Amino acid sequence: MFDDDDLAEIRDGRESWEDETLADYLEYGERQDRFATVSNHEIDRLYTPEDVADIDYDEDLGFPGEEPYTRGAYPTMYRGRTWTMRQFAGFGTAEETNERFHYLIDEGQTGLSVAFDMPSLMGLDSDHPMADGEVGKEGVAVDTLADMEILFDGIDIGEVSTSFTINPSAAVVYAMYIALADQQGVARDQIRGTLQNDMLKEFMAQKEWVIPPEPSLDVVTDTVEYAVTETPKFHPVSVSGYHIREAGSTAAQEAAFTLADGFAYVEDALDRGLDVDEVGPLLSFFFNSHNSMFEEVAKFRASRRIYARIMDEWYDADAPESKRLKFHTQTAGQSLTAQQPLNNIVRTTVQAMAAVLGGTQSLHTNSYDEALALPSERAVRVALRTQQILAEESGVGDTVDPLGGSFAVESLTDELEAEIMEYLEEIRELGDGSVRDGVLEGIDNGYFHREIQEASYEYQKRVDAGEETVVGVNDYVTDDDPDIDILHVDEGVQETQIERLERVKRERNDDAVRQCLDDLAEAINGDANVMPYIVDAVKVYATMGEIMETFEQQYGTYSEKIGLA
Repeated sequence: MFDDDDLAEIRDGRESWEDETLADYLEYGERQDRFATVSNHEIDRLYTPEDVADIDYDEDLGFPGEEPYTRGAYPTMYRGRTWTMRQFAGFGTAEETNERFHYLIDEGQTGLSVAFDMPSLMGLDSDHPMADGEVGKEGVAVDTLADMEILFDGIDIGEVSTSFTINPSAAVVYAMYIALADQQGVARDQIRGTLQNDMLKEFMAQKEWVIPPEPSLDVVTDTVEYAVTETPKFHPVSVSGYHIREAGSTAAQEAAFTLADGFAYVEDALDRGLDVDEVGPLLSFFFNSHNSMFEEVAKFRASRRIYARIMDEWYDADAPESKRLKFHTQTAGQSLTAQQPLNNIVRTTVQAMAAVLGGTQSLHTNSYDEALALPSERAVRVALRTQQILAEESGVGDTVDPLGGSFAVESLTDELEAEIMEYLEEIRELGDGSVRDGVLEGIDNGYFHREIQEASYEYQKRVDAGEETVVGVNDYVTDDDPDIDILHVDEGVQETQIERLERVKRERNDDAVRQCLDDLAEAINGDANVMPYIVDAVKVYATMGEIMETFEQQYGTYSEKIGLA
């Protein structure tokens, strides 16, 4: 963008500035000896055109909605419409969560996002001994299609986009949503939403699993294959870096490991015989937005650029939708503090702004009380209003990629791209040229665990040493935290849920359930796509636990494999 003469003149000007202007001020020192992001990426005092001298505008930046999508996935971005505003919701019974859904829709939310309780996440029924004390506690309990029917009572799923944050038992929830669409008379090709369903990330970071990695990958690919023909507007996988970052990774690790997982799903689908331009448009991604605003913006921009190029160069994608990285963002849960919880409103605002400046397609803003409990109605409203103020009052969405061209942001984007690519090549080498095999090998040999653990340890050391300031925790500490009204889940939820489950079991056709489960077992053993069989099973009110137990019987459990069971 600048010729050699321009750069030489700028270089001379910088040297003069350092000698004649900066030097006098440096006598007083700076706040810190070293400035760095949350990921410990060093930040220079000043960025100039020298830092972006190697950028080729057409090749590296381009225009919004065109390759390499650095400047945005779509041409008009938020000038066309704002990002989808989703607030994660789910607690207690399906009735309680349905009430919260209606409240959020009435308050202006434009998409639903379902949080499930731990038993549902792990594929256990509410009457399972291991579910005791956990039913409805951190999300809604869903045992059968009957719960899903109540969950969406009065909500036209043909009109709303729904995100489901669930992984080991994701195929069952997907089947329930399809069955619900059939009940409501909504054409399957019209339902919209996203299933998290990212099992590779689970083995790397979040650690919620049932069956081992390879069969888990098979089931994920079954959902992708099924979605291609049955639900083409529904994203069967949300490749999730969010939990990788929550486990303590750096920004570059989050992006690299997430993209690697995405490419692994692409490779597995291609081996299944699917076309890359059938699969690519169905993939969505899910990133964390942390406190270091410019690093986060650079991470999002670099990820879009890398994704477009690799889908083209490694996988021969042709359709623009196959190369356009689309992602949801959630503000950083692990940054929330129980101390001075109202400070979390500011943290969330900064993180949300980074996501918007980075070009997210949808956004969840955490509630200020989430370090203490499930979010209260008041805290959820503040979190939603935060997004609405950004969209309607701040002006941050009025121009596309407003930080594009910033010497600092473009330099950081290049630096993060290089670091992310270094990880991706390393993972590819682990798999002898296959990203999928590299991811599976990295899970098996502990590569991802070690990388994330080391980054987390280094960050905590900096906090403990006071090199990282966490306001209200290791600095600006007070003893007068305000009292916060927090949400309490009624202890009677478990009893209510078990009673409903027992009633469903009494009223259903047990012979039909047994036949569907037997058919599912045969499909698993015969390497058939399991989705049609799961849909049949949920329609006769087979339970989440019964379906997941069928998988365990065929594959064994991962916990048994690694000696944890």
